Amino acid sequence: MIVLHARPSPGFHEAVDRIFGPGVVTHVDEAAPLDEVAGEITALLHVLTPVTGDFIASASKLKLIQKLGVGVNTIALEAARDHGVAVCNMPGTNSQAVAEMALSLMMAVLRRTCFFDARTREGEGWTADPSELDSVGEIAGRTVGLVGLGNSAQRLAPVLEVLGAKVVYTARSQRDVSYDYWPLDRLIAEADIVSLHIPLTDETRASIDPLAMKTGAVLVNTARGELVDEARLVEALASGHLLGAGLDVFAEEPLPRDNALLGLPNAVLAPHIAWLTPETLVRSLSVAKENCRRLAAGEALLHQVV
Repeated sequence: MIVLHARPSPGFHEAVDRIFGPGVVTHVDEAAPLDEVAGEITALLHVLTPVTGDFIASASKLKLIQKLGVGVNTIALEAARDHGVAVCNMPGTNSQAVAEMALSLMMAVLRRTCFFDARTREGEGWTADPSELDSVGEIAGRTVGLVGLGNSAQRLAPVLEVLGAKVVYTARSQRDVSYDYWPLDRLIAEADIVSLHIPLTDETRASIDPLAMKTGAVLVNTARGELVDEARLVEALASGHLLGAGLDVFAEEPLPRDNALLGLPNAVLAPHIAWLTPETLVRSLSVAKENCRRLAAGEALLHQVV
């Protein structure tokens, strides 16, 4: 049994049936536990709901956990290894969507899109205090620091350059690229916009301190919420130390209704959908189908992590 544990849109559902074949994949809503079908699952198509060690231990026929995306921090990798369950991801399938979302968040923060949209809908778009326009700005002329230079960052960087930004990056090692390499501490301290494109690991957890960023800077996070010290992010936004932040990911998801970020007008927020476009889904499901075929045929899997 192949199971998709998600809450698919009608288009997502149709794409699954079109690519895999009608009825081949069993859909289980992401809010529902997998307990009733755990013993029958051979391949799990995983989106965001954590795959725990207890679940893996209970799924006696499970042979493959296929992440529809890149980050595998929501999967109990050691348990998968211990039980002989392969874990695969799919680097590159969502890079275009994530790059575009990062760019849109930068622009939304700099142009205060949400603020002016709300006022315009209320009939107050032309009555805002003129000082509100003093806090808008352009990407051109700013230094954009990319934390990580993976697939999405590599797609984003040339667009930023065309728009007139100076692009710098930091990564585990320097790359043969035209952009300047800066150590993380310098990038955080000096970049006008910091955009995160790294995985969540024990080393990177809470590695980004918003209060260490320069005054008036912008933070964009389409990677993982726990990369950022969220309490210090709230402080940096509320105090005006940061001009704003564009956030698609959070330390706790779904974002609790009492999270302080919800009350900050200089934060542009989205519910972890940077990756989620129809185009990404088609690319992702095609990889997933191929890995399910390879699993049945006993062939080497694509992008195996464990």
